[in-house]
Amino acid sequence: MYTEEDITTAVTKGIFSQESAEAFRGYMATQQESPAIDEEDFRLVTSFNDIFVVIICLLLLASVALIAGSIKPWIGALAETGAAWALAEIFTRKRHMALPSIILVFAFVGGALMTVLLAMATHTPVAQGTAIATYGKAFYLMFIAAGLFAMLAAALHWWRFHVPITVAAAVSAGGLILVATTEMFFPATRAHTSGILFALGLVAFALAMRWDMSDPERLTRRSDVAFWLHLLAAPLLVEPIFMSLGVFNGHTSIGHGLAVLALYLVIAFISLSIDRRALMASALVYVIFTMTDVLKEQGMVNLSFAITGLIIGSALLTLSIYWHPARTFMLRRFPPVLQSRLPPSRQA
Repeated sequence: MYTEEDITTAVTKGIFSQESAEAFRGYMATQQESPAIDEEDFRLVTSFNDIFVVIICLLLLASVALIAGSIKPWIGALAETGAAWALAEIFTRKRHMALPSIILVFAFVGGALMTVLLAMATHTPVAQGTAIATYGKAFYLMFIAAGLFAMLAAALHWWRFHVPITVAAAVSAGGLILVATTEMFFPATRAHTSGILFALGLVAFALAMRWDMSDPERLTRRSDVAFWLHLLAAPLLVEPIFMSLGVFNGHTSIGHGLAVLALYLVIAFISLSIDRRALMASALVYVIFTMTDVLKEQGMVNLSFAITGLIIGSALLTLSIYWHPARTFMLRRFPPVLQSRLPPSRQA
């Protein structure tokens, strides 16, 4: 298994010439009937050893957390954070194993977050029996401090290991800070958390596009960073929109169904334009739920889900088959300045 970045690194180190690398990419595109640039390529599992290492790492991290946590809970979280860093030195920095590296990012940043939460919880009114519904400042300060520490941990991890998902983890920690700070200073926003999450989704999407546009050919690690940011942005953007349409209010009408389908067409247009499928994948569950409910309202109780799955599945499968021609057709109608910033569509 290899990635585009592996080929680029080999060219940089003189293992391959640039001409050989381009010839190899062309050959693989011909064999797969799809160029690598049109695929959201990221390495996750290269062999079963990756899964085996993940299982052992999780077992070791849990054991460290439980043993050290017998002293104090926050000490257990801190010990787990240190163990995650030590394991990353082996499996990320030396062995470059993708799946273990991703798990260890979550373990390290999540451990840093829990360390502060557990340490401060013993000194806050929440831990002493005060109802969380009172939303005292100490409650929000606890999450703000934890978010700041998690962001610092993510920045440190990125400086050392450069795992692509780390940037998305840092943005998630920033989102926690944003929500806690906003609700602490503006209590009226507590009933509108979805709006804050939507704003965070816009920030994550903008960052993803910035990373994407810095590498439109998708040859470096920057494309992988953008992938994880898109994956984070997608549910943050999609969920508040569909909730505002009343998808889960229990009384879905044909109008709701048409609105959801229209919105999904817009999402498909954006996904095609930027050549990222994460938005469509995140919105799919809302579309299926809405259309199933609409069919039930029309009397198709027993087969509503099956009919919905057949229609939507067939449409998406057709789009997947003709994804590259559709992108080519669409990009030709964009202004040249925009075409130069988006991933080109290169059909074999």
